[in-house]
Amino acid sequence: METPAAAAPAGGFFPSFLLLGFATLVAALLGAAHRLGLFYQLMHKVDKASIRHGGENVAAVLRAHGVRFLFTLVGGHISPLLVACEKLGIRVVDTRHEVTAVFAADAVARLTGTVGVVAVTAGPGLTNTVTAVKNAQIAQSPVLLLGGAASTLLQNRGALQAIDQMSLFRPLCKFCASVQRVREIIPTLRAAMAAAQSGTPGPVFVELPIDVLYPYFMVQKEMVPAKPPKGLVGQGVSWYLENYLANLFAGAWEPQPEGPLPLDIPQASPQQVQRCVEILSRAKRPLVLLGSQALLPPTPSDKLRVAVETLGVPCFLGGMARGLLGRSHPLHIRQNRSAALKKADVVVLAGTVCDFRLSYGRVLSRSSKIIIVNRNRKEMLMNSDMFWKPQEAVQGDVGSFMVKLAQGLQGQTWASDWAEELRQADRQKEQTFREKASMPVAEHLNPVRVLQLVEETLPDNSILVVDGGDFVGTAAHLVQPRGPLRWLDPGAFGTLGVGAGFALGAKLCQPDAEVWCLFGDGAFGYSLIEFDTFVRHKIPVMALIGNDAGWTQISREQVPCLGSNVACGLAYTGYHKAAMGLGAQGLLLSRESEDQVVKVLHDAQQQCQDGHPVVVNILIGRTDFRDGSIAV
Repeated sequence: METPAAAAPAGGFFPSFLLLGFATLVAALLGAAHRLGLFYQLMHKVDKASIRHGGENVAAVLRAHGVRFLFTLVGGHISPLLVACEKLGIRVVDTRHEVTAVFAADAVARLTGTVGVVAVTAGPGLTNTVTAVKNAQIAQSPVLLLGGAASTLLQNRGALQAIDQMSLFRPLCKFCASVQRVREIIPTLRAAMAAAQSGTPGPVFVELPIDVLYPYFMVQKEMVPAKPPKGLVGQGVSWYLENYLANLFAGAWEPQPEGPLPLDIPQASPQQVQRCVEILSRAKRPLVLLGSQALLPPTPSDKLRVAVETLGVPCFLGGMARGLLGRSHPLHIRQNRSAALKKADVVVLAGTVCDFRLSYGRVLSRSSKIIIVNRNRKEMLMNSDMFWKPQEAVQGDVGSFMVKLAQGLQGQTWASDWAEELRQADRQKEQTFREKASMPVAEHLNPVRVLQLVEETLPDNSILVVDGGDFVGTAAHLVQPRGPLRWLDPGAFGTLGVGAGFALGAKLCQPDAEVWCLFGDGAFGYSLIEFDTFVRHKIPVMALIGNDAGWTQISREQVPCLGSNVACGLAYTGYHKAAMGLGAQGLLLSRESEDQVVKVLHDAQQQCQDGHPVVVNILIGRTDFRDGSIAV
């Protein structure tokens, strides 16, 4: 027989079960209320009468970060932010292709040390930017891409131009976020701007669905039925939509900090700097290779130049570091880099990595002591497991490191015969260039001679934008930027089509500079239509096209290796006439005007000074100047 004591546990089970079930239900309801924003709405106002919109919040953050230009190709998804930026005095510059807008923002980022900003519409507007965003990633340019998107309520429901944009940009950007409520715009953009410039700079992406950008009354009109529905289900749906709308706009216009967040910039430790000082102090044949990272903030270019001069070590300059030492500096070595690296006993790779440009590290001597400094650890150690080994690998800001290195070696000198040996090799190489410039070509003009004349004509206030293969590769040996941050090329990705965007950004940043664009004829095809942009926005730039009627950098190897010129041939197209059709000025240089090259260049300069964009179509022949150059 069961006793009352034995039955007690069974009797207590049901109240405990009911209590657990009730607690679970309450937790579920509280969770649902939180997800629906009910608690937030209790504490934060929804101003249903306001005509403000999320685009105003976007513009406020951009202004607080000192953004002067917004590049775009207009689309309905992003119209509110464009209008708001215009009202706050941010210049909105629209291009004819979204990729140009990103390239322009990239140029602004490189030349100003701030974040370049671009806004494009949803779907195809964003997919059109992919190449330029990838180029910015590899070039480590801080670019903020603002992308329109379908309404948050219509995601994954077949809305116009709705795709999974986040998955597309996560591999390309160091920060990706999709704003889901108007109140999130300001903190999300502040975080994105900081991420773009911190650590290794790079592009960031913020998705702005259409319903977080337009005002309440317009979103309400599209989201909530005008007439109250009948039936329990209809009323439930109507309540859900009303609540969704309220949560979308709750707290939207409450004051929030809009200014920049602190940046996280890695710095070399004093111990690392001291070890590098000791290594370099014992060098007999030191060499420095400076890359684009050296020109990143916070170190100003003039302070970096003083550090390099104080250090007194011969150096090669690449990327944005080109022009750091001006046109003719005794420490700047320009030719025979591979031979110099083999002879050097200590090499400082300052923002330079061992990718294809240094033959993956194979160009370095195994007997050399290698110091490498870079913000990005992965890039810094690239191929160090195979072809080279660093004596000292320093993860930190390159410019700051160079300044500290120079301070640590104050008073140190190196034997002058090493630098003189390198300069003598430079002079010998330049003599071969002069000989090639005097050689006749089968037709049209000798490109080497043309580029020598460009070098002689180029003014001190010029910015060089280069976009092409063979012609631009030749120019890299012959034409020298006149100062720091006066050379814009795509970088390691080797992207064709950067020219118009880079020129647009450069001229806006430095309106008093002369922007000279050196194009290959193949590359110019990407930029031609943007002369309409230059005309509409009154952006006077000068384009020099090396027109040899072909993709010569490719055919140079394809024909001897594979015996065919298939797909490499173009025509001697009248690009100057096409530019004139878009409202620009056009000039032609050919063999008939061989003695007029300098005059035509001066004419183009004058037309630019008068406010006109100019295209100079230069018909050139073929030379062997770049035989053996890398095309793959």
